[in-house]
Amino acid sequence: MGEIIVDYKGVGLSRDGNSILQDLNLQISEGDFVYLIGKVGSGKSTFLKSLYCEVLIDDGGTAYILDYCLNDIKRNQIPFLRRKIGIVFQDFQLLIDRSAEKNLEFVLKATGWDSQDAIDNRIREVLTQVGMQNKGYKMPHELSGGEQQRIVIARALLNSPALILADEPTGNLDPETGTQIVKLLHEISEKGTTVIMSTHNYAIVQKFHGRIIKCDDGSMKEVMISSHS
Repeated sequence: MGEIIVDYKGVGLSRDGNSILQDLNLQISEGDFVYLIGKVGSGKSTFLKSLYCEVLIDDGGTAYILDYCLNDIKRNQIPFLRRKIGIVFQDFQLLIDRSAEKNLEFVLKATGWDSQDAIDNRIREVLTQVGMQNKGYKMPHELSGGEQQRIVIARALLNSPALILADEPTGNLDPETGTQIVKLLHEISEKGTTVIMSTHNYAIVQKFHGRIIKCDDGSMKEVMISSHS
């Protein structure tokens, strides 16, 4: 069991003045692979956004992530927290006017990398890690959905994050491609990076082992899913 990197005790989360989740008690450790399940609107995305301070936590309770206390995090600390978190979106959010490699270069330069040699080396490393080492020159529209999602995962890995958040990463992919993407995320987790993945895909949850946290009726609880459910 690795070090605890997410520790929520008695935490509430609201959006637009509406309470979404109440009394969250959750600990997630280094190297955990966590599935977030639950119907649309049950709070999965709200919880993920709270981890990188896009949704603020309510008064009461305590929330720590990667040694930052979210109860009183300063605005100027948030970019440093976010650098330790890689985010994989369902809809890719790649810049369509530049190649895959240039998408990655843009992120590195935006997060303070200035040596072109170091940038080129890091881009090569992450493209190789996601099996896209021969596709970096291609524009996003020249890549399949699965290939674009691999580039998005490469982008999430650039700054060697302690935590990857994947919000419905297979939502726009066919089942076979989705399975490959989750397999890749599991390989990343096995090397020590914590992965939290929201999903509606119970077949994937059954295929690849992980902790399962269900959002339902304003709460989050760890559950087991039987093979026939």
